[in-house]
Amino acid sequence: QVKFQESGGGSVQAGASLTLSCDTHRYTLNCMAWFRQSPGKEREGVASVRSSTGATSYAEFAKGRFTISLDQDKGALYLRMENLKPDDTAMYYCAADPGWKVCGLRAAASTYWGQGTQVTVSE
Repeated sequence: QVKFQESGGGSVQAGASLTLSCDTHRYTLNCMAWFRQSPGKEREGVASVRSSTGATSYAEFAKGRFTISLDQDKGALYLRMENLKPDDTAMYYCAADPGWKVCGLRAAASTYWGQGTQVTVSE
């Protein structure tokens, strides 16, 4: 069973930057992505990348502030987050899927997940 491991989360003040990393153990599927979930809210897609072409997709709230990247040689998926806001506070999860839903920032039954890394942004 594939297990991804996220790192890089932490507690920061609004306006700060963080880079999240996901060790994929060089296990790359069609669509790789970051999702997040806040307490009391549904999980939502943040950004995705199609491994074969590098094509990316971002949630509206992430556009202009977040950047997803995939280094297949290193077996790592990254999420660079800038100008963080308190609303960005959430558990962030690395995800991978052989299908297409994750590229569209939607989870599927076939999606593999990491354990998550917590990001907390204070005023």
